[in-house]
Amino acid sequence: MALSDLDRNLLDRCLAAQPGAWEDFVDRFMGLVIHVINHTAQCRSIRLSAADREDLAAEVFLTIIDNQLAVLRHFRQKSSLATYLTVIARRVVVRKLVSGHSVTPLPDMVREASENDQFEQRISDREQVEQLMTRLEGKEAKVVRMYHLEGLSYQDISRSVGMPVNSVGPLLSRARAKMRHRAETPGNP
Repeated sequence: MALSDLDRNLLDRCLAAQPGAWEDFVDRFMGLVIHVINHTAQCRSIRLSAADREDLAAEVFLTIIDNQLAVLRHFRQKSSLATYLTVIARRVVVRKLVSGHSVTPLPDMVREASENDQFEQRISDREQVEQLMTRLEGKEAKVVRMYHLEGLSYQDISRSVGMPVNSVGPLLSRARAKMRHRAETPGNP
């Protein structure tokens, strides 16, 4: 997606240091930055407090304004501004999370549920998981067991079963869909 006229105008106003431009910029992209922070932390199984989120958001925006808006000046306008800022925000957040400052790793068996999909929450009822897992075969069952019952991270599962780390999530999604479908289908044990 190309740079929209709205974003081009906002970018030009910020680079020209027009009054109110920075506030408009922050208002426009704060939601995006918070989403990147939440998604990045969730992918790394890290629990963030509200203060952690605020600190990380501030760090992203400080990076953007550093050196007289150098990040914005380097934007080549070959993509949308949101796409560019997503990459910048993710890099900043990953750097901060890897450094381990003021964030709390999640306990092994706990993971915050996505508001959009309660089923993807780590299942705490061991019997329910084991019953649903009887409907899976081979690698799917092993990966579901490792993730939901043993509390292993995607990286640990990847190493253990010898599959790329970016294949673990899709495999879990397919396995969950199978379990959900079979659990919701009348007459299935």
